[in-house]
Amino acid sequence: QVQLVESGGGLVEPGGSTRLSCTASGRTFSNYAMGWFRQVSGKEREFVAAIGWSGVNTYYADSAKDRFTISRDNAKNAVYLQMSSLKPEDTAVYYCAATSLYGSRRITDFPSWGQGTQVTVSS
Repeated sequence: QVQLVESGGGLVEPGGSTRLSCTASGRTFSNYAMGWFRQVSGKEREFVAAIGWSGVNTYYADSAKDRFTISRDNAKNAVYLQMSSLKPEDTAVYYCAATSLYGSRRITDFPSWGQGTQVTVSS
């Protein structure tokens, strides 16, 4: 499996922007589709966005469309989540995850996970 480490996030004001990064190691990064998920304490983890191996195909949850952008740099073994127009309801721990299954959005299809990074949207 691939090892993943997230960074970025922190405290952001409503309407603001931030970028999350996830760096991978251990296996050939370009062999994996990547996803971002988030979880609020006491609630189930939910899908946010995913990106295919080459970075051409992207998928978003309805809550993320038009506000978030997922991208990847295979040369740097990294995937990013650019978040803008942030709302208090975007507050959560954000996780990146890797899968060999193309186009999946299901949590159970992602065997490799990072430790998560907190994003808090508040004034």
